[in-house]
Amino acid sequence: MKIDFKHARDVFEEYLDGYDREDEKIKLKIIHTYGVVKSAREIGHRMHLNEEDQQLAEMIALLHDIGRFEQLRLYDSFSPDTMDHAAFGAQLLFEGENPMISRFLEERQYDGIIHTAIARHSDFRLEGIPDKRTLFHAKIIRDADKLDNCRVKLVDSVEAMIGVPQERAGEGKISPKVWNACLKREAVLSQDRVTSVDYWVSYVAQYYDLNFKETWQIMKEKNYISRIIKRLDYKDEDTREKMEILDQQMNAHMEKCLC
Repeated sequence: MKIDFKHARDVFEEYLDGYDREDEKIKLKIIHTYGVVKSAREIGHRMHLNEEDQQLAEMIALLHDIGRFEQLRLYDSFSPDTMDHAAFGAQLLFEGENPMISRFLEERQYDGIIHTAIARHSDFRLEGIPDKRTLFHAKIIRDADKLDNCRVKLVDSVEAMIGVPQERAGEGKISPKVWNACLKREAVLSQDRVTSVDYWVSYVAQYYDLNFKETWQIMKEKNYISRIIKRLDYKDEDTREKMEILDQQMNAHMEKCLC
């Protein structure tokens, strides 16, 4: 079945009209959404996906953060403490007598895949999805989301992301639990972040969770890891040394994933 992405995008734009498009955080998420669509398209093309799975990947990307807009309206925050935006987005799309997903797609044969991929896209670890096609699309949206987050971390306001001006964001030391996760080549738990620099480290360490070689190819071509690490000025000597170690370690991990 052919998915009408243009129709879905038009419906999404109508949905966005209910929010303040000039709000910096709303604007950031709109740009991010279309960036994730672009990333899903590029990953899929490099994989030579069939047309159906390519369209499905882009549809999931379009809708993956739909819960963010209501989170911002209610809490003016991206913090996971205020809302599980992924689970809420899936609920928003699929619950009720006339679920919103029917506005985006006439045919409903993909509901299970779309629901799971959106609901699970921000999980700390992706586990417990037995269906291979559903798991595949859950992995693609996670990779596409992280890939566009590279762009976000390089061009968007640091203060909008972590609440601290860029000139102060590199201050302080890396907390022990955060650094331990890096040494184990794992993503950082949200609750383990204490200092502003912890947040920045967690943004880098999330790339240990990438799933596909094609995603790593793009990461290498754009030199994303080193560029993100070097965006901040680290005041503390120990922090500077650890960020250099993280840069080397993550680039070595990338080369291993590309082999």
